[in-house]
Amino acid sequence: MSTADAELPAAPKVDGPAPHVLVIRAPYYRAVIDGLTTGAARILMEAGATHDVLDVAGAYELPQAVRLALRGAQKFDAYVALGCIVRGETDHYDFICAAAMNGLMDVSLQFGICLGVGLLTCDNMEQAEARSGQDGHNKGAEAAAAALLQLNVARWLGA
Repeated sequence: MSTADAELPAAPKVDGPAPHVLVIRAPYYRAVIDGLTTGAARILMEAGATHDVLDVAGAYELPQAVRLALRGAQKFDAYVALGCIVRGETDHYDFICAAAMNGLMDVSLQFGICLGVGLLTCDNMEQAEARSGQDGHNKGAEAAAAALLQLNVARWLGA
């Protein structure tokens, strides 16, 4: 099955009160990130969630922004991190991918938050565009669905 033939994810039913979600995005590749954001917003809206969007400089700053949000006065039930890193001619790609993904995992485990990650790590822009469109595997939609499913787990466990 090709990416274009894939079905978009459905919004999960969220138990309990309507969640408030923070979508943190690194809009370096604006069109790709806008596509991911549209996919995430669709899932959140269908699930009855409200959300805010916060832009950061790049993928490297995503985990830092999640951590800063946890220190802030406004509280969120879940978080969605969106970004895109395209392989270039240097090692920069490998370092940023590892740092961003490890940082997101670290902050989610350390603070027990519900986090969906839509950080594309692609060899080229064609791959990024295929994963951010509205007619296939939209990784923003998948990240939002994952965050909401984790919220259900946390609520069921009383966490």
